[in-house]
Amino acid sequence: MKRLARVAALAVAAAGGALAAPALPVKGSVGVPMQIVVLLTLMTLLPAAVVSVTPFLRSIIVLHFLRQALGTQSTPSNQVLLGLALFLTLLIMHPVLADVYQNAWAPMEKGELGMEQAADRAAVPLRAFWIRFAREKDVRFFLEAAHAPAPRTPADLDLRVLVPAYILSEMKAGFQIGAVLFLPFLVIDLVVASVTLSAGMIQLPPAMVSAPFKILLFVLVDGWNLVVGSLLKSFY
Repeated sequence: MKRLARVAALAVAAAGGALAAPALPVKGSVGVPMQIVVLLTLMTLLPAAVVSVTPFLRSIIVLHFLRQALGTQSTPSNQVLLGLALFLTLLIMHPVLADVYQNAWAPMEKGELGMEQAADRAAVPLRAFWIRFAREKDVRFFLEAAHAPAPRTPADLDLRVLVPAYILSEMKAGFQIGAVLFLPFLVIDLVVASVTLSAGMIQLPPAMVSAPFKILLFVLVDGWNLVVGSLLKSFY
């Protein structure tokens, strides 16, 4: 876990350094105290990076929509959903983090690379991952917003354009999957509401009657396996 945390920190440093580099050109060497301050500052961005620039974003959106569609209020709890989304993120990001460790962190530990070179190498697999899932429409939108020229190849995309494009694309993908999840449960709600109204049970909330049927349907089709499996397949 310590190694994973260090690799994640280096990945965040790579992304943060690449984002800040165009705005903060620095000549000469930076002192050790300043390097420590910069590294600690980047470490504070680690939770935000895990939430926004990894598969965690899509996973937690889908799981939230699933709980809303089931109508189970706070079951599973937020902690359970966050834990599941986090471990799914680690599973999906393992090849990327392994690449960062082998090509950036391990050589830096041996003294073969400096911090800047290691950060540049760490940014390569992260950039490739983000490019895979960033939609062309979102990339073009942020290129126009940043008034940046179109790159010759996807590998030339600036991270200040690629990262928000990836976040926007993941949010759209999460909402699309969530909308599809809602449909079968919405049908059950409509059927139950029609039956209760036709029977004259106006005082009985339809959600109270439909909840057991939705949970039963979800259990019968092994819903958790289907949802998690579909999430994983959407990234491979």
